[in-house]
Amino acid sequence: MALMDENKGVKVSVVVDATFGHRIAKKEVAEFEKAIENNELVAPPAGAVGRGDAFILAIADKANASILSNDSFQEFHGKYKWLFDEGRLIGGKPVPLVGWVFVERLPVRGPTSRRSVKTGKVVKKEAAPASAAASKPMPIPKAPPPSTKQKMANELMPFLQFVEKHPVGTKVKGVVDSYAANGIIVKIGDISGYVPLRNMANPIPRSARDLFQIGDNAAFTVVGYTPSRRSVDLGVPDVVAGGVAAPKPSAAKPAAAVKKATAKKVDAKKVVAKKAPAKKVVAKKVVAKKAVAKKVAPAKTVAKKAPAKKVVAKKAVAKKR
Repeated sequence: MALMDENKGVKVSVVVDATFGHRIAKKEVAEFEKAIENNELVAPPAGAVGRGDAFILAIADKANASILSNDSFQEFHGKYKWLFDEGRLIGGKPVPLVGWVFVERLPVRGPTSRRSVKTGKVVKKEAAPASAAASKPMPIPKAPPPSTKQKMANELMPFLQFVEKHPVGTKVKGVVDSYAANGIIVKIGDISGYVPLRNMANPIPRSARDLFQIGDNAAFTVVGYTPSRRSVDLGVPDVVAGGVAAPKPSAAKPAAAVKKATAKKVDAKKVVAKKAPAKKVVAKKVVAKKAVAKKVAPAKTVAKKAPAKKVVAKKAVAKKR
């Protein structure tokens, strides 16, 4: 998007590797497949020799186009000599406080490049020689591995309370707390929310600093939740107005799941306390004796006239025996 902003009217084809759809987050797969259908992204045919690199170079060769990539394509130098022509290879990197910066570059030469130029064909990259340490036995670790626990964006209870009161699509007010890699962190009371660049403006800004300053008060829309990290995804209302769906059951799922789990723990304690009370067992035995007594009753008239108080009295006698 930044490249297109700097080069108005230039047609851009975005090529991704064939395995790209299997290496992204599950929540982004639908967006990726939609982009493929709309030709916003192009993937090489399955099993293509050279994978994505060969596909990119074939497109650029046919269209006489420039390539935006930080790769040098060394194994293709013998086949596509135009890679060294001025303006055919462009590199880019994001610069803090500036945004994306693009410059023309020349491919880096190396052993693979020299073999390709010498043969005039596409060659395979040579594997780097193994070091002497690689052939030695695996060392025994002297300390346990560092903790791999995922850092949570918010505390559990404040997050659950926020989810319960703010379904997806709700508007909230927050203060810009800090800049993130590709967005900003917003504080809403005890909750931290994340606003990515794509949810700030259309077209996507180069940097969050172009739109927000630390300490700014602004209104945002709850776009979604990531329960695994207890994170809250936000967006500028006008930008995400058409992309926020109605609240889904999954949005409240974390709170419901934790409440359910807590309820189960409490119920478990109650069950332990209610396990086979002695009084109930005695009561059942008394009822059994009473049933036997009814069967042995000699006269129907006596059983009919027996008042409720006498039945209670019989139960008491049974207990004493």
